[in-house]
This record gives sequence, structure tokens and C-alpha cells, in this order.
Amino acid sequence: MSIRYLTAKLAQQIDEELMSAAGAFSIDQVRHLATVYSKEKYPRVLVCCGPGNQGGDGLVAARHLGIAHEGCWLQATIWMPKPGSKDIYKRLHTQCDNMHIPTLPTSDPALAESTLSSALAASDVVLDAIFGFSFKPPVRAPFDAALPLIQRAGVPVVSVDIPSGWDVERGDAAGLGLRPDVLVSLTAPKEGVRAFAGRHFLGGRFVPKSLEEKLELNLPPYPGFAQIVELPQAEDKAQRL
Repeated sequence: MSIRYLTAKLAQQIDEELMSAAGAFSIDQVRHLATVYSKEKYPRVLVCCGPGNQGGDGLVAARHLGIAHEGCWLQATIWMPKPGSKDIYKRLHTQCDNMHIPTLPTSDPALAESTLSSALAASDVVLDAIFGFSFKPPVRAPFDAALPLIQRAGVPVVSVDIPSGWDVERGDAAGLGLRPDVLVSLTAPKEGVRAFAGRHFLGGRFVPKSLEEKLELNLPPYPGFAQIVELPQAEDKAQRL
């Protein structure tokens, strides 16, 4: 059977179940699937974080990249103009600080755009962790200027779960979202990315079999010990839930 694409309601339900006592997953655990990168081609990674859970995904990705940096083959930098207020977000950022992963200074909102522009010129790939599946327009400052700046930079973009600016069910209907080269869907792909034309990976190996069966997610098998699997571009065969 074909993999199911998730509506906003179902995506939220799955998140709640994964992080409930019954699911025995914390936000920290779910975020470990938040990145795909190639150390050979993209040694300098700019991690762009929003203030919500999506930004937390980006911080976990930056932490993993920081661990890899100890092997001297890549470097992560964080652009985070509006830090999240939740305790877990602050702890994740502290972990990055403790690993000496630099966060670009953006305390002055007026400088956020110029700081991003300079960072893009010095980066090989962008990890987009700005907005997630709970995003609702309009895009507000400083991200309203950031999204087109990232798109025009000519740097490959990897988006986490859903490209920033896209509606979880309608996709980039407004035409204001990022157009990433790579998408890493978490848990299961969302309804709005059926027409995504780039390389599409799924990070959902952490989903318990009981939950997969209950919701009939029809997740694909994962090769070996891999935590991600590449999905075919066959949205016409996917089921809507």
C-alpha cells in the first residue's frame, strides 16, 4: 500500500501521541531526525532557526553537525533572529553554545537581514528550520525578508518537515515559501508537499509500530540501520487521510 500523506489535524495528533506517556517520546528524541547533509560537498552549513518547535529541530541538527565538526570536516553556524521562549528551546541552544557552535549576532532586528546575507555568502548549504506544519500566514519580520533572500542566494536548501512558508495542507499556495532542493519529512509526509519536486527523504523510523498500524501510515522500510529513507516522487499514488 502507498504511504499516507498527513493533514494538519493528523500531524498534530501524531506529535501528541509520540510525546505522550503512552508514546514515551520526548521532543528531544523526535528531533534527532532533523537533518540530511553531505560532509564532502557542503562543509559549511547555515542553520536558520525560527522561534518555535521547528527552530528546535534546527538546533538539534546544528548540534549533530557540531559533533561532526570535531572530525574536522564541516562547520555549522546558527542564524536565529528570534529565539524561542520555551525552556527546551533554551536548553537546546545552550547545548550548541557549549559545543562552540556559533550563533550569529542578531539582537538588533535591523541587522538581521544584512547578517543573513553575509552568512549566506559564506555558506555551502542552508538548513531551513524556520517554520513548521503549524505555520499560518502572513510571514512576519524578519522572516518576510529572510525567505526571498535565502531563495535568491543560490545556495542549496534542505528543509525540515515542510518548507518554510508552505501551508501543511495546501503547500505553497501563496507562492511565498522556500523552494528547497531537499525535504526531510518527519514521521510521515504532509499533504501540502505532494507536489514537491526535489529530493524527498522521510525520517520516521522512530514511529512505533503500534501507532503506524493504528493510523495506517504505511511507512516504507528503512535500509539497514539508516534513520532516513528516500521517497519516490509518486504523489498521485499516495493516499489522503
